Amino acid sequence: MNEYLRVGVISSTHGIRGEVKVYPTTDDIERFKYLKQVILDTGKEYRELEIEGVKFFKKQAILKFKGIDNINEIEKYKGRDILVTRENAVQLKKDEYFIYDIIGSKVLTDDGLELGVLKEVMTTGANDVYIVAGPDGKEILLPSIKECILDIDTTNKVIKVHVLPGLL
Repeated sequence: MNEYLRVGVISSTHGIRGEVKVYPTTDDIERFKYLKQVILDTGKEYRELEIEGVKFFKKQAILKFKGIDNINEIEKYKGRDILVTRENAVQLKKDEYFIYDIIGSKVLTDDGLELGVLKEVMTTGANDVYIVAGPDGKEILLPSIKECILDIDTTNKVIKVHVLPGLL
């Protein structure tokens, strides 16, 4: 398991005083209010940054980092990930998982048939959709609903599913 989790991506600068707009990759954008530190993946290294200020605008967080006071210091990081350590990650409820922890899981039916490997999780308005890469290279789309996703074992990276009629 990776020790860092992505909570956002720097989409652009905001003004000339070193603020950045961050596209959230977390379910709760409000969590930026409570973060004191984040880690910037510069592409070469991980750089710890202290958050000095947070604002929100059009579904994005605007962050100001302590010690970065000019656009030229931060502009080069557009498109880079903002990470947190697992200790600073949100507390998950029962039957909730970080997407990172289930990607690559083997997907088995309740009859024991191997459907493939979980390749991606697509977030939609109603429910997530699991994209499974089948052994033949075709994708299988499974809705993340309790009637379809029966069990997720993050330790052994196995997801047990019930294939609803019409899904295959």
